[in-house]
Amino acid sequence: MTKHVIRPVLPDEWERVKELRLAALSDPAAPIAFLETVQEAAGRSDEYWQERAARAAEGRYARQFIAEAPDGQWDGSVTALVEEGGTDDFFGLPVAQTQVHLVGVFVRAEQRGTGLTEALFQAAVDWAWSLEEPTPVRVRLFVHEENARAAAFYRRFGFVASGHVVPVPGDPDAREWEYVLPRP
Repeated sequence: MTKHVIRPVLPDEWERVKELRLAALSDPAAPIAFLETVQEAAGRSDEYWQERAARAAEGRYARQFIAEAPDGQWDGSVTALVEEGGTDDFFGLPVAQTQVHLVGVFVRAEQRGTGLTEALFQAAVDWAWSLEEPTPVRVRLFVHEENARAAAFYRRFGFVASGHVVPVPGDPDAREWEYVLPRP
């Protein structure tokens, strides 16, 4: 594996956040991996991307980790979102106990299978477990029923299917499966 630096984004890196997101949404797996299209993302304002980078760079509620190659290229990303107990999650369902929800998982095709995804996930999970009161009881994510490659990776990393299934927003005939990683 190329020696990448795994780190959180910085607030002023919004243009790079946008570029990597557009690359992710241009990937052939994007229709079953992401809930927005490249056209939707490309049409968003600079202010949107500036706010997105700022929110994902600091604080307790979101953190975007990127994999930066020695030449400066960003080759992958994962974002961790804190869902506090007593609030509603992305699907509008109540959250019983604080948890961290991983979203936006992407690694450029030429870097897949090199260990980069594992390194990104380890950084996100380590961050989740480092959060203080209320501490998250688990890390979770959702995977499209047709995304077998992603589901296999999540299981290898230690996630287990919880049995919770939700319809894919915008496609009620498709399902996403919840995978969880309990706090050690």
